[in-house]
Amino acid sequence: MPVTARLRARASLLAAMAVILLVLVIAGSLTIVPAIMALLATLGIAALLPSAEVHVEPTVLEVLEPGREERSVAAFAEALTDPCLVLDRRAVVVHTNAAASRQFPNVVPGNPVTLSLRNPELVQAIEAVGKSGATRTFELHETLPSETWDKVVVAPLRLPGTDWLTDDARQSVVTFQSLTELKRVDAMRADFVANASHELRTPLASLLGFIDTLLGPAAKDAAARERFLGIMRGQAERMSKLIDDLLSLSRIEMHQHVRPTGSIDLAALLREVRDGLQIQARAADLDIVMTLPEGVATTIGDRSQLYEVFENLMDNAIKYGASGKTVEVTLTPAGRTGFQHLVSVTDHGGGVEPEHVPRLTERFYRIDAEISRKQKGTGLGLAIVKHIVHRHRGLLTIKSRPGEGMRVEVLLP
Repeated sequence: MPVTARLRARASLLAAMAVILLVLVIAGSLTIVPAIMALLATLGIAALLPSAEVHVEPTVLEVLEPGREERSVAAFAEALTDPCLVLDRRAVVVHTNAAASRQFPNVVPGNPVTLSLRNPELVQAIEAVGKSGATRTFELHETLPSETWDKVVVAPLRLPGTDWLTDDARQSVVTFQSLTELKRVDAMRADFVANASHELRTPLASLLGFIDTLLGPAAKDAAARERFLGIMRGQAERMSKLIDDLLSLSRIEMHQHVRPTGSIDLAALLREVRDGLQIQARAADLDIVMTLPEGVATTIGDRSQLYEVFENLMDNAIKYGASGKTVEVTLTPAGRTGFQHLVSVTDHGGGVEPEHVPRLTERFYRIDAEISRKQKGTGLGLAIVKHIVHRHRGLLTIKSRPGEGMRVEVLLP
């Protein structure tokens, strides 16, 4: 480096030295000649000494936090509401999110996924993704411990700038989306259409047959015409009742989540229902015995719908409990948290087997279809009752044993 460059590099140091010597001269501690000599000596030394070059090159330091990628993947999996499994290249479970842990408690990180989930379609999809790197989607149907359906997606977890198939640290993600409820709704809809069609087809076929008979062989037979017209009227009434029940069920389901706001006197409503069914009760040689509290028993609800509930329950008790001679209707305090009133309808007929009780509220479910049709039942009465009670935030309970009749309880807030 040139002398001038060395002196410029040490300018601040030389200036400080000059200031110190000047202060000493002014203070009388040093004369002018020695001071000048000292300054010249300092300049000489500064000019002769080599300067130390320090060249600092800008550098970019990339700090990679150990395990950061793994934690990011785990955090992403936990954010999913559907079950999610993260697998390594050997199909060993690396991470399971909370939803997967609940649905597949036997799947443990560190074990091969095939050790716990042995479905052939799942195994084939995981192997195919490992070989091709292409996402696979299929529907997983399990029957144990209960019947379930899931949409399963097996996808490679690709990182930017890496070839997934050649990466020894490659991972894949398996997600499960439940289709069980959709499948059950579809099955219910299909059963509903099939049952409704069947229920309408039978009386309609009867009507068409009788009409053809009246137009043909019995055209001039007054006695046959009168008998056939009576049967036709009964079949037409059966179809009308079925359509009314279907429309009623549709209206109830439409407002299933809207809680009623009206105020109703339950005791007065039950008396009104009983009075409307007295003709049927007398025809069945039954007495409707009511036990009601004195005064007003008020609840919040839809009057027309609650009327339909208790009309259905008392009508069923009359139809299927005729051998017991009485139908008992009681209204008492619920005695249960969250509910205020308990209405029970009890008949003393033949009752039903315990295995039938949980299914009595299913649409079109009949223990004996022939008896039900003779009683002009549509198979929808208790389904309607269940939906109305649920809309009122109530609780429906059915108890029955063979030979002991049936007791239906409705808890209302």
